[in-house]
Amino acid sequence: MQELVETDRPLWRRIVDFPLVALLIGLIVFACIVTVGVLFQESHPAMSKLDFLALFAGLNVTLCFAAYKLLLRHLGERPRDDLRFPGAAKSLGLGLLAGLLLFTAVVGGAALLGAYRIVACCSTGQLPIILLDAGIMAAVMEELFFRGILFRWIEEFAGSWVALLVTALLFGLAHRANLHATWFSSFAIAVEAGLLLGGAYMLTRSLWFPIGLHAAWNFAEGFVYDVPVSGQPEQGLVTAKLSGPVLLSGGAFGLEASVIAVLITGGVGLWFVWLSVRRGELVQPWWMRRSRLSED
Repeated sequence: MQELVETDRPLWRRIVDFPLVALLIGLIVFACIVTVGVLFQESHPAMSKLDFLALFAGLNVTLCFAAYKLLLRHLGERPRDDLRFPGAAKSLGLGLLAGLLLFTAVVGGAALLGAYRIVACCSTGQLPIILLDAGIMAAVMEELFFRGILFRWIEEFAGSWVALLVTALLFGLAHRANLHATWFSSFAIAVEAGLLLGGAYMLTRSLWFPIGLHAAWNFAEGFVYDVPVSGQPEQGLVTAKLSGPVLLSGGAFGLEASVIAVLITGGVGLWFVWLSVRRGELVQPWWMRRSRLSED
C-alpha cells in the first residue's frame, strides 16, 4: 500500500518531500526570516531600546510561526505539526517549569561549592528586555532552526542518533563566537542545550516543550540569578558574583561553561533520550526504512 501511495504522488512532490530537499527549503525559509529582521534593524525609525526590541521580537516570532504553519509543517515524507495548538499550553508550561528548575539546580550546586553568591538585591529594570530578547525571541528562533528544521529533516534522512549528534555540535559551534566563549564553553553548550533540547524534542515530538525549557533557562539565568547568558552579561533581579575555579563558575562566560551545568543538564538530556527510545520515538535512517519497505 505504501509503495502505491509513493508512486501515485507527483514527481515534484516526491522531490520536495525528500528529507534533504525539505531541509534545504527550511534553511532558505529561515534565511529569509533572518534577512527581514536585518532589514528591519537597518531601517527602523528612532525609538527606545525597549520599543525597538518589542517590535523586533514580535516581528521575528510572528514570521517564525507563520513560516512554520503555512509551509514547513507540510514538508517532508512525514508531514506533521510540531507547533500544534492542542496541548500547547501544557507542553509550554512544563517546559517553562523544567527550565526554571534546571537552572535553579545549577545555581544551587554552584552556591554549595562556593562558585556563586548574591551580593545585592534587587532590580527589575532589565525584566522586559531579558524576557523579550534572551527569553522569547531566542527560544523561538533557535528552536525553530535547530529542532524544527535541522533536527527534523536530518533525523528523517539519517536517523535520530545522527540528528542528535549533528545538531548538538552545531548548537555548540554557533555559540563559539559569543563574548568570552571558549572551546570548552562550546562543548558545554552542545551538551546542555544540544543534548537536553534535542532529547526534549525527541521525547515530545513538539517544539513547545523545548521552547519553554529554552526560554525559562535563559530567563532564570539572566534575570532571576544575574548570570551571563551564554557570555552576555545581564542585570538580574539580584546582583550576583561568580568566583572560584573556572570549571565550577564558568568564568566570564557564566555557569553554562561550568562542569556543574554539564553534569546536571547532560544527565537530564540523557534521561529524555532514554525515555524517547523506550517510547519508540527513535527514527531509523531513510535508507533503512526504504530497505525494510521493499522487503515487505
